[in-house]
Amino acid sequence: MEERIKEIMAAVFEVAISEIHDDTSSDDLEKWDSLHHMNLIAALEEEFQIELDEEEMLELINFKLIALTLKEKTA
Repeated sequence: MEERIKEIMAAVFEVAISEIHDDTSSDDLEKWDSLHHMNLIAALEEEFQIELDEEEMLELINFKLIALTLKEKTA
């Protein structure tokens, strides 16, 4: 699952997968703005067949939290 998340993040933010780490956040990726954040959420929801509520969307502030949230949603 984590590798799929990294692939999605790399595609959305137009960076190499190797640039995505546990603590990768909007502070690290130039393209991680509000528009790209919504694109990321849409891509994650489609890939993992889930629906995130507003609170969950706001909590997705780095790779580690994204992975934790998705693991909980898909368990």
